[in-house]
Amino acid sequence: MAVITSNAAVADIQEKYPPRAAVISWIFFAWAAEPFFTLITTFVFAPYFATHIAANPASGQSLWGFATAAAGLLIALLSPVLGAIADAGGRRKPWIAAFGALLVIGASLMWFGKPGDSSVILPLLMAYGIAIVGVEFAIVFNNSMMPTLVPPNQIGRLSGTGWATGYVGGILSLILVLGFLAASPETRRTLFGFAPLFGLDPVAHQGDRITGPLTGIWFIIFALPMFLLTPDYPARRPLREAIREGWGELKHTLAELPRQKSLAAFLLANMIYTDGLVSLFAFGGIYAAGTFGWNTIQIGTFGIILAIAGTFGAWLGGKLDDKLGPKRVIAGSMTILLFAIVAILLVDKETVLFMHVTPPSPGGALFASAAERAYLVLGCLIGAAGGPLQAASRTLLIRLAPKDRIAQYFGLFALTGKVTSFVGPLLIGAITAVTASQKAGMAVLVLFFVAGLALLARVRD
Repeated sequence: MAVITSNAAVADIQEKYPPRAAVISWIFFAWAAEPFFTLITTFVFAPYFATHIAANPASGQSLWGFATAAAGLLIALLSPVLGAIADAGGRRKPWIAAFGALLVIGASLMWFGKPGDSSVILPLLMAYGIAIVGVEFAIVFNNSMMPTLVPPNQIGRLSGTGWATGYVGGILSLILVLGFLAASPETRRTLFGFAPLFGLDPVAHQGDRITGPLTGIWFIIFALPMFLLTPDYPARRPLREAIREGWGELKHTLAELPRQKSLAAFLLANMIYTDGLVSLFAFGGIYAAGTFGWNTIQIGTFGIILAIAGTFGAWLGGKLDDKLGPKRVIAGSMTILLFAIVAILLVDKETVLFMHVTPPSPGGALFASAAERAYLVLGCLIGAAGGPLQAASRTLLIRLAPKDRIAQYFGLFALTGKVTSFVGPLLIGAITAVTASQKAGMAVLVLFFVAGLALLARVRD
């Protein structure tokens, strides 16, 4: 009898949920989108902007922070509105396609960021803003498809696997750039010792700038299976009616949210710790470039190692999510991040945790100094904890939110992840500008994770 019941349950799941190919295609959307964060916002283009386009690294970090803040504010204001409209209208893919196009356009324009040309700074930051708005909104609508893909007891694994797959995509895109496209201006050779493909000029930093168009092409290729194989929500009503109904539903949701204390506490916690995490990832490469003088190859290699740590962290976090619950995974990840940030603030060229060490020698071996190796280890902790934190957060939202308004709540999830997302970059930018110290700017992130842990304690899973 037990076997018959099990087979019936399996048959029911197979009827209710799409085939494996549809789920895999959805997972590969993370693979398609991740190079934007890996190549542009963290390890290649952002450090290149700060060190070779802006007047100096501190100024570059400040400007990049202000641009990130402006884009984050726009995303925050529009995410719940568009999510509510998508719930009312039904379909998700047209929204993903429209915002994916913004990502492709904005990222491709970064090719024009020539070194030392101050006239490109404002257009470049605008292109970056367009791209980040595109990718973040596309992710909102892609996330809202999750409950239709697998049973509830597999959501954690799906979320963790998606995040791990994204990290792998980021790793491969970074290897492609460092191994074959971006070369040192001094040696004119890539990390693998090759001359850059396509005749890219190392002196003009074309290997750094090509990350923009590469990100756009990568997204088009690897997002395509999701559009072709993953089923969309059925269309419910025309756009005009969806706008009217979605706006009404959003007002109703916002009115009742204070009565849903656990969900409201989670959204508030997510608002704070996501701000800290995004700021940490956005400025980690810039901070390393300014502290150790790392070039693109060094920062990119650092990024590959971090992404590998992140892949295993997200995969393991997905399994722990289904076993222990997402709240415990989130709390554990934040504790690790908090420790890593405090430790990083105690590392510079000549000091590691209050101990004096030999500083890096110019032209020395990769990560040869004790300070660089310490930063690398701490970076791996951040990478390993960041994936589970984000994957478990969207799993917890799915457990807490009403199923018929999932896109709307993912919009609120994005709202809380973005409404104050300008605060972290703004504080880092402002404090860095006032003190002319990158370390002082990064120190503010400690407060975000302490507050996030305190609020998470009020959430009932």
